Amino acid sequence: MKRYSPLVLLMFFVVGCSSSPSCDTSQPSSQWHNCSGTYIEQGIGTYVGEYKHGVRHGKGEFESINGNKYIGELRNNKFHGQGTYTFGADNKFKGDKYVGEFKDDLYHGQGTYSYADGSKYVGEFKDGQHYGQGTYTYADGSKYVGEYKDGLRHGQGTYTYADGDKYVGEHKDDLYHGQGTYTHANGDKYVGEHKDDKRNGHGTYTYGPGEWSGDKYVGEYKDDLRHGQGTYTYDNGEVVKGLFENGEFKGKR
Repeated sequence: MKRYSPLVLLMFFVVGCSSSPSCDTSQPSSQWHNCSGTYIEQGIGTYVGEYKHGVRHGKGEFESINGNKYIGELRNNKFHGQGTYTFGADNKFKGDKYVGEFKDDLYHGQGTYSYADGSKYVGEFKDGQHYGQGTYTYADGSKYVGEYKDGLRHGQGTYTYADGDKYVGEHKDDLYHGQGTYTHANGDKYVGEHKDDKRNGHGTYTYGPGEWSGDKYVGEYKDDLRHGQGTYTYDNGEVVKGLFENGEFKGKR
């Protein structure tokens, strides 16, 4: 049985799926138009697919010499439209894969980025970054569903941890920032303001089952600690109201 190299099989596939005739190899590629051909660029990689006015345009596949591979649509020599990009190069991206929309060589539009460690992002992209609505599932089982900006969690979103903790609220630059609710797996709950991933500002902390079950604090926080004016109510009805500093009650002020 006759065997073919992967490149030859790729040529058969692309040409077979294309309505374009084969390019005239007696002419330089700069003159190829409305045809399908193969071009090997020394030190860069190999392209097999459609051409228009001497540039890669239409459906095709490009494989770089470092092992990265793109299969999909191109426009004016750039990845543009629907496509799949697989990282094969021996660097931090090896094993990653993107399937979705491209614009001018960048991820742009709806897409799915699968990481080699098992993490996955499904959602909107802009200029190569997570931007807009998306869902990021982490390798440990944690999940974020919400808004992104410039590759970071930014805006409204829900972050659910693998251990059962959950935050629902505002984010800024990948951190909890603004109004939000953090519910702990043990039943504790904080509702209020956050800044830089910590309780900062005014909020209410209610304790779940455990040593402080039924206790509640309503007041000011700084860097996760009760700080400023606040009211602490014990489950037996006793109330402590006044000034707190770095988590400790300082008295009525």
